[in-house]
Order: sequence, then structure tokens, then C-alpha cells
Amino acid sequence: MTERLYYSDSFLREFDARLSSCVQDGERWRVTLDRTAFYPTSGGQPHDLGKLGGVPVLEVADGEEHEIVHYTSAEVPEGDVRGEIDWPRRLDHMQQHTGQHLLSAVFIELFGFQTVSFHLGRELSTIDLNAPSIVLRHLEEAERRTNEIILDDRVVSVRFGTAQELAEAGIRKKVEREGVLRAIEIEGVDRQPCGGTHLARTGQAGLLLIRKIERRREAWRIEFVCGYRALAAARADYATLTQAASLLSCGIPDVPAILGKTLEERRAQHSAMKRLEERLAGHESRALLVSNPAAGSGARVISAAIEDASAEYLKLLAGKLCAEATVVVLLASRSSGHIVFAQTKGFAGGDMGALMRETLKEFGGKGGGAKDFAQGSVADLAKVEQVLARGRTGI
Repeated sequence: MTERLYYSDSFLREFDARLSSCVQDGERWRVTLDRTAFYPTSGGQPHDLGKLGGVPVLEVADGEEHEIVHYTSAEVPEGDVRGEIDWPRRLDHMQQHTGQHLLSAVFIELFGFQTVSFHLGRELSTIDLNAPSIVLRHLEEAERRTNEIILDDRVVSVRFGTAQELAEAGIRKKVEREGVLRAIEIEGVDRQPCGGTHLARTGQAGLLLIRKIERRREAWRIEFVCGYRALAAARADYATLTQAASLLSCGIPDVPAILGKTLEERRAQHSAMKRLEERLAGHESRALLVSNPAAGSGARVISAAIEDASAEYLKLLAGKLCAEATVVVLLASRSSGHIVFAQTKGFAGGDMGALMRETLKEFGGKGGGAKDFAQGSVADLAKVEQVLARGRTGI
């Protein structure tokens, strides 16, 4: 059994312990101590990092018989060991975890929404809420109330007791485990059974920002950041807005309006371009049909390499050409290397998909399709004419 020093003092950065065992486990060593301040992965909170006897700790996990296992990059010498906690990582985890307790308590206080799970990620943390629906008002009120409590700088304390004693004290979550349990109490706000590391006062969380909400099966997932993460997120947001304002030649408050106007203009230009492409394809299809008249009872084969044609334009042009009876179309773009093979729907001709695959196989291209329409591409633009010539021989 390992004595868990972080239970009573989450701010312990260094400690002395005695090595219980050190066994090589693959490329790592499996180390146990009589006591430790290292937190193991548990309850949605990741493990601590740091050093044992100067050796880097790679992972910390719960073992058997209430032991904590430290996985290190090298062997730890026998005897007394000095442990050092990666403090920036520990403080970050305490800020996020204490912020989660506050946010979960506030959602219950304001709206009765219960937290069903918590995850502390590398950049963002999440809680899943059991709620019929969540709207912007819920997020704004919960965020504001949480930050009011943070600014109140309330005491965060640890208390121990049995499940019955904690229940009588009014804990937020029912506990089924037996024996003496640990709970975190935030003055006047929350009592919650928890084995994780926490701040001593709410003010040490700095600030909480809600970043995102999404529906996840039967729950609503809320992403949030606290402390230094919130500062980094706010700084990144400001940098993004500043860059956007510079690109749009406007002030930061004007970014949404200018961006909305720009997007509307872009949609209008896109629609206009589509109409022009439609007209151009109509003119070009008539020109190709005139220059490739029908001959006898066989199929009219139209083959053309076109400058500056996108895959979508080739598809549009092929559709107009194949509106005529018994037409087989082989088109290519000299600028992009896109290829389209098509034929009049229902025409008892060849298989365009098979023809495309066989043709491109010789030129290192990729593509395929169905009987009446196929598309692909070649990387070497100088070979598009050869692709069309090869395609004609397969008709």
C-alpha cells in the first residue's frame, strides 16, 4: 500500500520516500514507493510527471493492493528516493479540476443539470451534462456565476469520512464505496467526493471560459478552460481577431459584419460564375458537336483537351454533350490533368468506368466510375493528349 501524500497536500512539490521495488518492464521500469506525491491517472484527471531520484517519470497508475506504480525511463537506485513533481503540469491540472467542480456545481445550482462525466485533456477539459436542452443563456449565466465564485476567492478544503458521514454533510454525489473516503469542499458552493488534486482557494483558478458545446448521445458536452489555459485561449483569440481585422482592413469590432458582407459577396460571385460556366459549356458543346458531326449509324466520338477546365466544368460539358443521342465523350483538362469519359445514357456502347481504369493504368493515373460516366486524373499534364488518344482506341 502506498501512502498518498497529495490527499492532504496537493501543493507538495518535493518529497522523500523509500523505494519498495524497481522492476524493468519492457523499455521502462516499474517503480513503487512507500509514499508518493505523484497523482495516478484516475477520475478523468491525467497523471503527474516529474522525477524520482533524478530519473524522469513517464507515467503514474494505480496498481494492485492500493499501490501507486511509477513508470520511469531508467532504473531508480535502492534506498531513499527524492521525488520532484512537474509543478506547472500539476498546477494546470489543479486549475482545470477545481474549475470543473465549480462549473458542475453551478449548473446544478442554476438549472439542475447534473454532470455525468468529466475529462481533463491536454488543451481543453470537458463535462457531460444530463439536460433536456442547453442554450446560450445557460452557458453565459453559468460562466458568469462560476467566475463570481472564483473572484470571491473561497476556501477549497479536504475532508475525510465514511459514505454515510459525507452524505449527512450534503455531498453532491452518492458514493457506494466503503471505508474512509476523501471529499473536496468549496466554501458555500460544493461538497464532492474526489481523489484528485485541487487548489487551496478558488481565486487560484484565475478565470474560467466556456469554449464549445455539442450534443453527445444523451448528454451535452461542454468544453472549458481555466487559469493559464484561459489566458492562452484569450490571447490566441485576440491574435486571430487582430489578424482577421488586418486582412479585412477594419477594426476588431467590425470583423463579424465585414466578414458577413464578404461571404455574401463571395456567394453572389460564385453563383454568377456558375451561370457563366453554364453558358460557356452550352456554347462549347455546340461548337464541339458541329466540329464532330455524326457519321453513319455508329456513335459520335468527341475528344477534346481543354485549357483551364476544372473537374466540375468537364463534368458539366460532358453532360451537355451526352444529351445528344449516341455520343461518346472523352475530355481532359490541360491545366489540372482531370479526365472525364462519358456516353449518352442508355447507349449500348462500352463501359466508361472500365475504359477509364484501363487507360489510366498505363499513365500512372487514378480513376473509375460507372458504365455511362467515369472520371480520373493524371499527374503529368503533358500526357493528357496521350490519355485521350489511348481512350479512343478502346471505344
